[in-house]
Formats: sequence, C-alpha cells, structure tokens
Amino acid sequence: MAIILNIETATKNCSVSIAKDGEVIILKELNDGKYSHAEKLHPYIDEALKEANIAKEALDAIAVSKGPGSYTGLRIGVSAAKGLCFALNIPLISIETLTSLAHSLKVEDALIIPMLDARRMEVYSAVYDSQYNKVREIKAEVIDENSFSNYTNKRIYFVGDGAEKCESIIKSDNTIFSGNSYPSAKDMALLSYDKFKKNDIEDVAYFEPFYLKDFVVTPQKRKV
Repeated sequence: MAIILNIETATKNCSVSIAKDGEVIILKELNDGKYSHAEKLHPYIDEALKEANIAKEALDAIAVSKGPGSYTGLRIGVSAAKGLCFALNIPLISIETLTSLAHSLKVEDALIIPMLDARRMEVYSAVYDSQYNKVREIKAEVIDENSFSNYTNKRIYFVGDGAEKCESIIKSDNTIFSGNSYPSAKDMALLSYDKFKKNDIEDVAYFEPFYLKDFVVTPQKRKV
C-alpha cells in the first residue's frame, strides 16, 4: 500500500489530499479568492493527517503540483513538499498542473483544454485527448478569436479559471466551457500513485517548479 500526500498550490486554490493507492481518503482545500497558501498549507497538511489518523512517518511519498501557475504559490507548495521529503527521507513526485486539471473532466471522443489565467488575455494551456494524452504541449498564449481554431473540428471542453475569459471570444458550436474551476489535489491522486509505482521521482535537492514564464517584479512608482 502506498500512502501519498498531494499538494496543490499553483492557483488560488490551496489544496491538500491524502490518498491510499490512488484513492483519496482526505481532502482539505480552500479557494477564498486570495493566495492564502502561506497561512493555510501547513495547517491543512496537519489537519489532513490527523483526520486520516496517519503519522507523517507513515507517508510513502509527497506529490506536488509543479506548474505552471502562480510564482509565489508554486514556491510555497514546492518548498513545503521538499522540506517534508528531506525530513522524512521519502520520494518527491511532481505533477503537471494542467494535466491534473484535465483529469477533473471525463469525456468521450473529445478534446480537453485546461486553462489557467495568466492575467489580461493570456492563459497557460495545453490540449489533451479523451485518454489524457497530450495533443499539444503547454504554452503561454494570448487568446483571440482564432485561438484553437485548428481543433474545432472536434468537440472541445475548456476547463479552468482561464476558460471564463475565453467564452466570449472563442465561438464554435463544438466548444463547451466547464466553468471557473481550479486545479485540486484530489485530481493528483491517481497520477501521483502511477508515478510512484514507476519510481518516476524528482531529485529533491535540485527540483524547481515549472514557471513557464520568468517572474517579473513590477517596480513601485516613485512618490512625488
């Protein structure tokens, strides 16, 4: 039996799950519209372990959402995951954020396009088939009326907080928008268990999040 702690902090949703052999037994998450991960993440981990009646020492691995997403959110999640892996001497597993978001939908004979808001009209997105095989790699892109037009010969399901801004721009009878949802640790469970069985793990010392874009600091305006 494999007991894995899954951590998702790539967006405004602070999410923690504990899974046994890929089945979620405890889920703790909050999306209050703020990035409250620094305050919520460690208490959620402790609460989840307590509710599951599992000691930290009983964990077999830690899985973390690797990005893309919020720079600060990813740093908090990865730092927490690495710290636990070092302390407990257990493996670190990374899960692509858009892949786990795609797994929140189950469709037949259609494409899934998970989208994360990257501010203004830009999104992080990828394209998956109904078996979750990646049809197009992850990109940061500015959305316009021609975006994804080469895929509209099939039914497309858009999911994620980036999809909302696209609904009024991308027009096709084959498009379905699944609402303003966020990546969740519950959708990481099967993915992390599959990687655990394959020993597909990260080097804890050198692993870094997948930011996709450089972090840009906006300079403060000088007071006159």
